[in-house]
Amino acid sequence: GIRNYLRKRGIAHTIPERSDQRANRRRRGSDGGRPPAFDKERYKQRNVVERCFNALKQYRAIATRYDKTRESYEAALTIASLLMWI
Repeated sequence: GIRNYLRKRGIAHTIPERSDQRANRRRRGSDGGRPPAFDKERYKQRNVVERCFNALKQYRAIATRYDKTRESYEAALTIASLLMWI
């Protein structure tokens, strides 16, 4: 899955384990492998990023990719970011 892909590329991640994945790993016992590591500091940073994306998606033009060109979409992102920052 995505965790293996990121691990092979050497990218650190904080992806919480879903309850069904946890149950399946426990059911398999030692063949299920180790649970993914959990880093509180990295998770705090992830929370900040998720809240930022959530705030940006409150703008309809950004949430729906209303703009046709990449440049105008990036401009809308910039304006929304500035409005959030003010």
